[in-house]
Amino acid sequence: MTTAGAPSRLPPGAVARAMAVLVALRVVYAYNWFDIGPALAPGPHGVLATYPGIPVSALGLPLAAFFAGAAVMQVPAGLLARRHGTKSIGLLGALLLGGAALVGAAAPTFPALLVLRFLAGAGAGIFFSPTIALVASLYPPGERGVPVGIFSSAFAAGAGLGTFLPALLIPRYGWQVSLALGGALMLVLFLLGLRWVPRDTGAPSARPPSASAAPMAALRSKAVWGIGFAFVGLEGASLSTGQFFVAYAQRPPLLWAPALAGAVASLFVFPSLFGGPVGGRLTERFTNRRTQMVVFTALPALLLLLIPYSPIVGVAAIAATFAFAFGMVYAMMYVIPPYLPGLSQEDTPLAIGLLNGIQLAGGATVAAVAGWVIATYGYSMLWVALTIFIIVPLGLLMLVPNADPRKHSVALDPGTA
Repeated sequence: MTTAGAPSRLPPGAVARAMAVLVALRVVYAYNWFDIGPALAPGPHGVLATYPGIPVSALGLPLAAFFAGAAVMQVPAGLLARRHGTKSIGLLGALLLGGAALVGAAAPTFPALLVLRFLAGAGAGIFFSPTIALVASLYPPGERGVPVGIFSSAFAAGAGLGTFLPALLIPRYGWQVSLALGGALMLVLFLLGLRWVPRDTGAPSARPPSASAAPMAALRSKAVWGIGFAFVGLEGASLSTGQFFVAYAQRPPLLWAPALAGAVASLFVFPSLFGGPVGGRLTERFTNRRTQMVVFTALPALLLLLIPYSPIVGVAAIAATFAFAFGMVYAMMYVIPPYLPGLSQEDTPLAIGLLNGIQLAGGATVAAVAGWVIATYGYSMLWVALTIFIIVPLGLLMLVPNADPRKHSVALDPGTA
C-alpha cells in the first residue's frame, strides 16, 4: 500500500511538464524581486517622478517592504504546507505575488506601493519553501539533487532578467510596465501550475495522530537551525558583492567604465545558475555533506581577499568562482532537510522556510553592516569583512550530521506499508 507521502509514480512526461512550470515560476519569481530596482534611479520614468515629494532617502523602502514580506512568511508557509499540501500553498504564494505585483503597477500613492510590495514579498515567501519541497516530491530519494539544484539556481536567471529587462523597458514605457509584466507572467504560470502540476504531488502524508500532535520536528532540529545561522554571512555576501562592486570598480584607483563594472558585477550572480545542479548532485552522491558545504563556502570566500590585488581577468574569475560555489551550497542546503534524522518529506517546507527566514534576516543585517564598513573604513576593507562574515558562522555546521543522506531515505520516504 502506497502512503500519501510517498514519492509520486508519475509518467515521465507529467514530471517534465510539472518541472518546467515550477522552474519557470522560480525564474519569474526572481524577476519580481529585482524588477523595481532600476526604477529607483532618478529620472522622468522612475518612482520619484511618479510620486512627487518623496525624499531620495525613501527609495530603499520598496525593496525593504518586499524583503520584509518575504522574510516574515517563511515559517508560516512551511506550517501551512504541512497542513494543506505543498502544491496548494506554493501556488497560493504565486497567486499573491503575481496579483500584488500587477496591482502594484497601478498604486495611486507611495504608501500604497509599499503595502503592495510587502504583499508581493509575502507571496514570494509563501511560494518558495513549499515549491522546492514540491520539486523534490516529484523524484525518488537519491534522484532529487539535480532537479532541486536546477530549481534553486533558476533564481539567477530571473535575477538577471529582473535587472536587465526593466532597464530597457522603464525608459520607454515607465516602471509600471516592468512590475505589471512580472505580475502577469506569474499569474499565467499560476494557471498552468493548476493544470500541469499533479494534484496529489506533495500532498501532506498520512501520519499517526500522536505524530501529528507532536511539536514540529523541523522547529526542534538543531541541524536546521545550524544550517540557517551558518550561512547568514554567505546570504549577505551573495546579496551585496555584485551590488557593491559596481561602485567599488568606478572609484579610484580602478576607475572602470560603468559597462565594464556592471559586466564583472554580473559574474557575482550568473554562474550560480550552473552551480546549483552540481551541488545538488554532490549532496546525494557522496557522504560528506557537511565537509562539502564548508569547503565550497570557505575557499571561494578566501578568494574575495584577492580582489583588490587582481587584474580585471582575475577579478572576473574570482567573481565567477564565488557565484558558482554559492549556487552549489544553496542547492546542498535545500536538498539536505528531508534526509536529516527525525525529519520527513512532510517537514521539508517548514525546515527550508525556517533556515531561509533566518538567512534573509541575517543576510540583510550583514549587507547593512557591510555598508557601514565601506562608510567607515573604505571599500578596501569590504572584502575582508565579507570573508570574515562568511567563514566565522560555518562552525555552526557542527550541528549538522556528516552522514550519508541515503541511509535515512527508507525512514524518511516510506513507499509501502
